[in-house]
Amino acid sequence: MRFYEYESKALFAKHRMPLPKSRLAHSAAEARAAAEMIGLPVVLKSQVLSGGRMKAGAVKFADTAAEAAKHFDTILPIKVNGQEASVTWDGRRKLPVLLFSDMGGIDIEEVAHKHPDHLSKTHFSTLLPLTPRIAKEAIAATGVGGNALTRLTPIVFELMQVFLDFDLTLAEINPLARLEDGRFVVLDGHVDMEAEARGRHAKLLEELGIGEDETRQARPPTAFEIAGRKVNEADHRGVAGNVVEFDGDLGLVIGAGGGSLTLFDAVRKHGGRPANYCEIGGNPSVSKACELTKLILAKPGVKKIAVMMNVVSNTRVDIVARGVVKGCIEAGRKPSEAIAIFRIPGAWEGEGFKILTKYGVEYCDRKVSMYEAAGRAVAKLAKAGA
Repeated sequence: MRFYEYESKALFAKHRMPLPKSRLAHSAAEARAAAEMIGLPVVLKSQVLSGGRMKAGAVKFADTAAEAAKHFDTILPIKVNGQEASVTWDGRRKLPVLLFSDMGGIDIEEVAHKHPDHLSKTHFSTLLPLTPRIAKEAIAATGVGGNALTRLTPIVFELMQVFLDFDLTLAEINPLARLEDGRFVVLDGHVDMEAEARGRHAKLLEELGIGEDETRQARPPTAFEIAGRKVNEADHRGVAGNVVEFDGDLGLVIGAGGGSLTLFDAVRKHGGRPANYCEIGGNPSVSKACELTKLILAKPGVKKIAVMMNVVSNTRVDIVARGVVKGCIEAGRKPSEAIAIFRIPGAWEGEGFKILTKYGVEYCDRKVSMYEAAGRAVAKLAKAGA
């Protein structure tokens, strides 16, 4: 779950990081008033969930309050797509990693490629006490020393502390600005929180004005994604969550943790176009599987769905089968035509396969790999469209 810049700065303020004066403006008039209150000159920045604002022209500099108001109207319709310090999660090492660069800028990847001596990378343990020494050594590795090193160390250390305290997957400051008197201020911030941590930090999210129904990524949630979350929350039994919308024609009811990512990639590898990503498991109820199926089938452009999981032990195959079939029928679709493939081997699979046989749904057991099952689904969809 991603924070807007102004929310990230509010979080940084709780850790007493040095921040410039700022105001959130919802209109040109508010932008004018904010500029007069803060003091000129000012910078106007679009509040979006993706990067690349400068490249898109969504960052403007104003020397007068009137110019700030004018820039607001210029920035508002722009659609943005997609010295620095950041802490993120290294999936391979299973450790948080601190990145620090004394160059900063828009493309840190380019800095890493062209100027590797200006970028340090330091992994640190979540089990051992966090100390400023880690931050100091990471900063010094880029050649920063003296007074600058002394002033930067507590800022970067607090960034690391924020990352751990609030279960973040990314905490970034870019850029850190150095003033004429040698002090540093945080000009921009980016924060991503682990979605599963929302409950533990409900008070913080409430203070920041982040609603319970907001499922943020690098963009605001779509109506389809919000509906998917409601399906999951309506029934405590099992999981049918992390629903993400894509522009494809094959709906996916997939699960098994990392297996769902494997299945999504397998569909694409076979040339398929997923209409969505989701995760189902933990022995969901018939109604939950049914509602998820109906939601996906109702998505414009979806021609068929593929129901696939790894071998399951904590999920009953017959319950998922019953729910998916019920969802097809309630959506006005024949299960045999709507379901391209059903590949969920495991607990109660015999009963599940009997249900699928009754409705003429093609299924396969564990002898067929997940990759092959994904290929069958893509091929069946292509054949139907031929």
